[in-house]
Amino acid sequence: GDNVLIKGKKRKDTVCIVLADENLEDQKIRMNKVIRKNLRVRLGDIVSVHACGDVPYGKRVHVLPMDDTIEGITGNLFDTYLKPYFLEAYRPARQGDLFLVRGGFRPVEFKVVGVDPGEFVIVAPDTVIHCEGEPVKREDEEKLDDVGYDDIGGCKKAMAQIREMIELPLRHPALFKTLGVKPPRGVLLYGPPGSGKTLIARAVASETGAFFFLINGPEVMSKMAGEAEANLRRAFEEAEKNAPAIIFIDEIDSIAPKRDKTNGEVEKRVVSQMLTLMDGMKGRSNTVVIGATNRPNSIDQALRRFGRFDRELDIGVPDDNGRLEILRIHT
Repeated sequence: GDNVLIKGKKRKDTVCIVLADENLEDQKIRMNKVIRKNLRVRLGDIVSVHACGDVPYGKRVHVLPMDDTIEGITGNLFDTYLKPYFLEAYRPARQGDLFLVRGGFRPVEFKVVGVDPGEFVIVAPDTVIHCEGEPVKREDEEKLDDVGYDDIGGCKKAMAQIREMIELPLRHPALFKTLGVKPPRGVLLYGPPGSGKTLIARAVASETGAFFFLINGPEVMSKMAGEAEANLRRAFEEAEKNAPAIIFIDEIDSIAPKRDKTNGEVEKRVVSQMLTLMDGMKGRSNTVVIGATNRPNSIDQALRRFGRFDRELDIGVPDDNGRLEILRIHT
């Protein structure tokens, strides 16, 4: 059948193969549970179907299993599940989508965390299927899925700026390259606890379909010596492999305090590692780092220079109208 682009809710879309069904009425389509989940729609919801032309054959597809579907499963996931599923099937794959593979002794759910080129491809015989990496945590996936721009109230001005600074470069990197404009590598969100900094970062990742890597500052610093730097390096490596990507560092002041105010060698090493990683980000990597803090003046000044966290946004306490908007969204 033909390939079509189906658009659902929260700006979600996916590519599907059309099969005829004579039992369906006009203006109706049938989708399986997995596709409905990817589009954030339920039975009876309205979707739009568009012709999508020629979908390119993929050079590379990176998929990871969902952690709760592989408990107790041993053996090679590629040989048992992925190879039979994709072999000569020419299936479409869209970055951010989940898909279910029946094989072995029970089904396993996978997530497409990266494709090359573009956002969706056809998996052909020459496509390299990469499945190395840590399984995707269900709780993280569901947290991400549940948040969109419609769920955030009380900070319209800040959201407009964030979408311009983060969403546009992630969605249209070629446009920025053509114009010769360098998108920001890092954006610092600051404001009091509970003002929505983490929620905003999750919403941007969810709406753009970007790979999302969360780093909890205090948790990283509580690790053994050397582990904090290793975790930071791993986050940047994973993000670059799965671009477009967002690295979100919560309570960044705990891992990057001013070096002249700290006596610990560990903190100084972590700050130096952070500076090295920010400077080492390739312009073409299509990755952005978002830091969140309620103490912006406690962060090492070197991190706030051009080419690092060179954009800063105050996520303040909402006014009366903003609070009313939040109540309308959540009640």
